[in-house]
Amino acid sequence: MARRRADADPKQAASRQARCLNPHPEHVRDPAFLASEFFDARDAVQVKYEMVRKVKADGAPVTAAAAAFGYSRPAYYEAASALERSGLEGLVPARPGPRGPHKLTGQILTWAEQQLAASPGLRPAQLAPLIQESFGVRVHPRSVEKALARRRERHSKR
Repeated sequence: MARRRADADPKQAASRQARCLNPHPEHVRDPAFLASEFFDARDAVQVKYEMVRKVKADGAPVTAAAAAFGYSRPAYYEAASALERSGLEGLVPARPGPRGPHKLTGQILTWAEQQLAASPGLRPAQLAPLIQESFGVRVHPRSVEKALARRRERHSKR
């Protein structure tokens, strides 16, 4: 397996680390980005901001602005909404992956706590097969232990 080579440009490395690296800088065709060193087509936040500014301040049509900055019309509207809602921070792409528990829901954890309260000898890891039987959800025994521990910790802080 080939290893990724390190970025030669420190700004590009920092942008990648901050999740702000534009995956397709070559699609940016706006004259300001082509003529000035200040504008960097590799900076996704700057590209999205300038795209929104071009429409809002300069009155450019959404379709033309989106195309000039290498984005689609829906991407423009998403960027405009995020900028209005959260400022520049809203233009930073979200982290990939799930945002929360998708198997061990609140309902399942409440049920698990009830099972543990009803049977003092029952251990959290032993609930995994019972959860699958009752809810049709396969979970690892350690996931049950960790989720219940997090839930107890949150409840104890209140």
